[in-house]
Amino acid sequence: MDRPNLPLNGLRAFEVSARQGSFTRAAIELRVTQAAVSQQVLRLEDLLGVRLFTRSSSGLVLTDEGQALVPLLTRSFDEMGEMLDRFAEGRYRETLHVGAVTTFAVGWLMERLPGFEVAHPGISLRLFTNNNRSELSREGLHMAIRFGDGQWPGVVATPLMEAPLTPLCAPETATRLASPADLRAEVLLRSYRADEWRVWFEQAGVAPPELAGPVFDSSPAMADVAEAGHGVALLPSAMFARRLSAGRLVRPFAGEIGVGRYWITRSRGREPSRAMRLLEEWLVRECAGPVRQAPGE
Repeated sequence: MDRPNLPLNGLRAFEVSARQGSFTRAAIELRVTQAAVSQQVLRLEDLLGVRLFTRSSSGLVLTDEGQALVPLLTRSFDEMGEMLDRFAEGRYRETLHVGAVTTFAVGWLMERLPGFEVAHPGISLRLFTNNNRSELSREGLHMAIRFGDGQWPGVVATPLMEAPLTPLCAPETATRLASPADLRAEVLLRSYRADEWRVWFEQAGVAPPELAGPVFDSSPAMADVAEAGHGVALLPSAMFARRLSAGRLVRPFAGEIGVGRYWITRSRGREPSRAMRLLEEWLVRECAGPVRQAPGE
């Protein structure tokens, strides 16, 4: 059927009647008379050449043909309604569902998001935190910020920033740490990436100890435990700048290791929308930081 000839009024009357189970309740929702709804459905049935309802004393019962048509109409009307909602207040708004590893969201992104929202008032960004394991399509995400090497199957990954790891601990703990070898006597808090401490010790020229400390899937939680004086955590110091500047955590040694970086990712088969491109450009620019001028410029 050609688009100009689609019986939109009849389709809408049918979908609401099927959802409400009666012409009377459908009329209330559509704000028309019960007779108008009934006539619209009858015209649709005549046009299609099939019965969509059987009428009974208990209400409307969908025929097989009606049951086949209802899900498509409900989904289509919902999608149209969602799109029209984006034009609220006289301007178009696009909603982005973005996942982010908790460390990046808490340590860097949240305090900068207001700047993005001011610069792009037509984009509504909904943030979902995770522990670095996300499946874009299954979780209904348009994009996700992850930590690693960028080699995830089925995604396009754009680098944002490096985040080298270094030991962080409470000031009281740091008083016991004169050299990297002193860490062997401390509780070493670790993430699910098991080899990070081993790599750090090897770079420091110290034989790595047997690791027996607790394992965390959240860097902020690991930082909380370290801040409370219950161990030393290997963390990206850039994500905990506020705690470091406040003296709640300290960095006892300068040595750090690079085991990955943060990336903004999207599904390879999904064409990026305007909002997705704007967010990616903003993240890349913000992560690069201010341009530093050379001396004398």
